[in-house]
Amino acid sequence: MFPWSNLGATSWKAFMAKTKSFEQDLKSLEKIVEKLEAGNVSLDEALDLFQKGRHLTRQCEGRLKEVELKIQELLEEEEGDLSTVNFESDEAEDSADESSDESDASGE
Repeated sequence: MFPWSNLGATSWKAFMAKTKSFEQDLKSLEKIVEKLEAGNVSLDEALDLFQKGRHLTRQCEGRLKEVELKIQELLEEEEGDLSTVNFESDEAEDSADESSDESDASGE
């Protein structure tokens, strides 16, 4: 049985609306990046696009955080303990490893 099979009709519709919105926001963000990278826009238009891009970025990051928390809820182990999975990128892990190495080297 799929985890979302326990959702009611209203919850399923809300889930799908958020997913569709995320996909649309991501496509809009990609188009903004393409325009800015092309460099064929005026300074005022570039500023406007940048502001819209930041707004879309925050929305997408918020939605991804919601999904991450939901996945953590669904990864319940057999004993009933919640199993968390690190969803950070490799870059974040490398940064954490480096700061750990620095702490070890300083004797902390």
